[in-house]
Amino acid sequence: MTGVPSSSLLRRLRPGLFAAVVLSTAVLGTALTAPAADAAAPAAHPGVAPAPRAAAVSVAAPTETVPPTATSTPSTSPVPPSPPTNLTASEVRTGSITLTWTAATSGCCAITGYDITYYQEFGDVVLSASAGAVTTTTITTHVGPGMQFSFRMIARDSLGQRSNWSNALTVVTPVTDTGPDTTPPSAPQSLTVGEVTASTARLSWSPSTDNVGVSGYNVYRFDGWFTSRLIATVPGTTYTTDLPTSTPLRNLYYVRARDAVGNVSIASNTVELPTTSTPTPPPPSTCRVTYRNQSEWQGGFVATATVHNAGAAPVDGWTVTFSFPGDQQVTSGWNATIGQTGATVTARNVDWNRVLAPNSSATFGVQGRWSASDAPPTGFSLNGAPCTVG
Repeated sequence: MTGVPSSSLLRRLRPGLFAAVVLSTAVLGTALTAPAADAAAPAAHPGVAPAPRAAAVSVAAPTETVPPTATSTPSTSPVPPSPPTNLTASEVRTGSITLTWTAATSGCCAITGYDITYYQEFGDVVLSASAGAVTTTTITTHVGPGMQFSFRMIARDSLGQRSNWSNALTVVTPVTDTGPDTTPPSAPQSLTVGEVTASTARLSWSPSTDNVGVSGYNVYRFDGWFTSRLIATVPGTTYTTDLPTSTPLRNLYYVRARDAVGNVSIASNTVELPTTSTPTPPPPSTCRVTYRNQSEWQGGFVATATVHNAGAAPVDGWTVTFSFPGDQQVTSGWNATIGQTGATVTARNVDWNRVLAPNSSATFGVQGRWSASDAPPTGFSLNGAPCTVG
């Protein structure tokens, strides 16, 4: 006999979310959590009379201590039903899924019906349905072509007690009921992450099978909440994907096999990939250096450099560093203390130009020699921070 289910839905809790969004006023909370077998029971089991109160008895003091004899009182707590078992899908169509199961065993009271919860994979909506004291029912609410659902159910008895959950069942619907192929492929197995570079990751999985033939695989990205996006369809069992720069919750990937008519398999396991970090743009430069060759002759040169404070705060003590691209060697300098190590030149303030106020500058000069090249430097820093040139 097939039960006619009633249905409701609510939002599924996700890790990191504060609460679920209830989409229906139907009472589902009691169906989602089965009570423990030792939950508090009514005061007395129907049909079991309470034990009579014992009469008061006066007892003389004993001459010796005798250990009391342990007694046991049978429990009168109602026993909830056992969970239904062997939950399976006996028929799966584009718009309906027929469930069958082995009936629960009553604990104390008659089984009055079953409560079913189900949700579409990679979504946040949980649906519910109720059936009477039957062992089969057909679910149609929110069921459509090519959709994957997970089902569980509990039994309830005449006292309103509920069993533990049944086994979980995952089902995918076909995309056609009348076409040449109504059987989806098997699920891809063992999705793993291979080589990961700074910007890409390589996914691989074991192949699926199909009664006609697997034509390819769909690769999806899932945000861990309710949004899945198809990012690629590939003929083989590997795919190299770009790493996203950000993700709202999680960066999960899964794969589905597909056949020639568009049937898709149950999804593979999910894997999580890292995200690339967006490069932080450098802060705007707060200094500018202008370098000029004042005079140059074969084997010698004289040059000046002007450092400008473009920041909003004064610079109290400054050191300008630059490197010669040629083979120049500084022999003397003025308006700064000049030092050179290899190609790197360091110019430190002297006492009278130690402070650079905002929008002010200081100029120092160098004299030196060269042999192969007297090309001007192209990069400067002020107190370790890069400066613009010019």
